[in-house]
Amino acid sequence: MAVVGHCVHLDLAAPPPQPSSWEIADIFRLYGESYRHTHAVSAAQAKVIEAIMACRTAQLGGHAEQCPQCGFERYAYNSCRNRHCPKCQTVPKANWVEARRVELLPTPYFHTVLTLPHELHPLILGNKRLLLGLLFRTASETLLQFGRQNLGGQLGAIMVLHTWDQVLKAHFHLHALVPGGALADDGTCWVPTHPKFLFPVKALGKVFRGKFLGALQQPALNQALCFNEHTAPLSPKAGFSQLIDHLYDHNWVVYAKRPFKGPEHVIEYIGRYTHRVAIANHRIVDVRDGQVRFTYRNRQTLLLDSRVF
Repeated sequence: MAVVGHCVHLDLAAPPPQPSSWEIADIFRLYGESYRHTHAVSAAQAKVIEAIMACRTAQLGGHAEQCPQCGFERYAYNSCRNRHCPKCQTVPKANWVEARRVELLPTPYFHTVLTLPHELHPLILGNKRLLLGLLFRTASETLLQFGRQNLGGQLGAIMVLHTWDQVLKAHFHLHALVPGGALADDGTCWVPTHPKFLFPVKALGKVFRGKFLGALQQPALNQALCFNEHTAPLSPKAGFSQLIDHLYDHNWVVYAKRPFKGPEHVIEYIGRYTHRVAIANHRIVDVRDGQVRFTYRNRQTLLLDSRVF
């Protein structure tokens, strides 16, 4: 740290000590080349890898920053600004959170989560754009339908997709921040919900399930699905109808509760997922012998544990 007059400047060349010095970029440098020889890496993925490895290094050049009051200067390498980089998301996230806060209405809000069953994960991983787009569409249609039927008006929501869990396994679900009310169809008044209750979650789950599976069976969408060696048993000629029947037989998980700390807290929470990659640098504990050891939150015991991949 440098102190000049009344100005206090953090020295970027001497950052505070961190629990771990490992970064995602280090993993790419150690194992990226061998990974490309044994796995299919698209041009877009290769571009991301190169950007993360180059971020804040001499490869991207640098810049000087000067205090207009005292003339203090500090030098720093340039950032890659790639949206997949774990070191380049702080400012975009802050801007996104602030923009959403401005949009908040003076009404109670409900944190709503709509989750797809794990049985769909193999199919989604091979058809991300198609099926995750369907997730957004059917989830919004479900909420809009309940807004019309239960409140007689137009409902709104802020929706964010979350695709991974703490141990980097697929977990596809939508976080929605839903205001506790709807704008009447004639636009003349606000129709509030109960201050502590949005909609019946079991009914939400049934409608959401019906809309998603109904759309999944439509000929146009069904024919657009791609099947690989892992999902071939689910193809229309094989076990697709059995999968649909199985999914209809189970309740789909929907959560809807008023947040204890207010809608601003939920926006801050989901904002972390709009500008975050699967794993942040600070979670990496060690990298050796082709394995990555990192921390994760054990939801059952509420303790931090470690995992080796």
